[in-house]
Formats: sequence, structure tokens, C-alpha cells
Amino acid sequence: MMPLHVEIALLSDRGGRNYNEDACGHWQSERQLCCVLADGAGGHGGGDVASKLVVQGVVSHFARQPSQNGAALGELLRSTNQQLRAEREPGTEREDMHSTAVSLVLDLASGQVHWAHVGDSRLYWFRAARLLQRTQDHSLVQTLVDAGLLDEAQMNSHPKRSELRSAMGLPDEDLEVSCGDGMQAAQPGDVFLLCTDGLWEYLDAEVLERSLAAAPSQQAWLDTLAAEVRRRTAHKNSHDNFTALTVWVGAA
Repeated sequence: MMPLHVEIALLSDRGGRNYNEDACGHWQSERQLCCVLADGAGGHGGGDVASKLVVQGVVSHFARQPSQNGAALGELLRSTNQQLRAEREPGTEREDMHSTAVSLVLDLASGQVHWAHVGDSRLYWFRAARLLQRTQDHSLVQTLVDAGLLDEAQMNSHPKRSELRSAMGLPDEDLEVSCGDGMQAAQPGDVFLLCTDGLWEYLDAEVLERSLAAAPSQQAWLDTLAAEVRRRTAHKNSHDNFTALTVWVGAA
């Protein structure tokens, strides 16, 4: 297989909130790309501290010891969770900070892909502008969908869509981490999207596919997604931060 080349674009918007609790970043060597995105919670500034700690923790751990599969990346998230909990300070804004996390690793030589996540920030994998795979949220509404009690199309508007089963900051024994390895290698033309719930809540898979197919560039695609979120939240006084990181794959 020919080596892969990647292009990365970022979008982060505080939406209708006073400050942005989302964070994202990436690390790349000649062989591997690691991307991570986090959505913090905790109030009074604790959320933005938590999300930054998660991104910095995952990137620094990975740079020291790159993961080779989803299970190893999941353990890296658990190590980062211990680091986040160690940074808590009773009586301050850091007392009860939590964060979601989603991380993607792409081997640029083999095309192998693996990922891990906690919470409801998502990874989408597109091929030929059609959704190939996405992560499943650790949330109440995802549990209802899995049990056949709720249709997936109803997830975005459910009143309890923000209730999480798992988040970074929980004790190790309560932390639910999901990880995966791609059933096939990434190919030139594939697109990955990591995003927070502030984005996917307003944009279903059909909107993502249609806008991706029409986009002349990755930044144009993100601009379109941002404009659509703003349009759909124009009636709200306060809507969530929204953040996206996209990776477009080509041949080196």
C-alpha cells in the first residue's frame, strides 16, 4: 500500500456560552497521526481546564508511547483519567471537573485505524462521502436506542440527551471506555470527523454526508457545518460550544 498523506482542519466555537469548554489537538510523526477532542464540564471554568488537560494528557502519553491498537489507546485514556483526577482541587473550580474524550490514531504507512472514546463526543468515518462507521455514545439516550426503546432519529431532540453514563473524571472502577480497530484500512478519499455534541446534536448523518459530498475543501466543509449549526440555533439564547476536527486522507 502506498503511504498516506493527511490534511487536518479545525473548528471551535463557543456558541451561545460565555466561554468555550471544548478542546482539541493532534500529534503527528512520520508514521502515525493521533487526534484527540474533548468537551469539558464542571462549571465556573472547570470544564475548560478539564478538556485541555485531557487533550494534553492524551497527546503527551501517545508521543512517549504510541498505541498500536484500540485496546492500548483505551488504556491511554484511563491513564489520562488518573492524571485528570489528580489535578482536582477541593474548594476551587477544579473540584468537580469532568470531560468527554474521543481519540483517533491513523498509521500512515499501513492505513490501519484505531480509536477510543468516553462520553458523547463522536468519531465519524466517511468513505465516498457516505458514513462508514461512528462511535456509540456513553449516554442515557444511546442506552434507550440500544434497548429498542428510542429511534436513533429521536436522539438529537430527546430532553435527556446530555445525560452521560461515563465521563473522564470518574473513579477508575466507574469509567466506561470504548475502543475499536478498523475492520479495513483507511484509503485515499476517506474523511474522519471528531466532534462534540454541540455539533452533532443539530446535524444528523444525512446532513453530514450531503455537505461533505458538496464541499470543495475541508475548511469549506467545516464552514458549512458551522453555518448550519448557527442557523439551527438562532432561536436559542444559549446553545452549547461546538468543536470539530476533520482529517482528509490522500495518497502521499
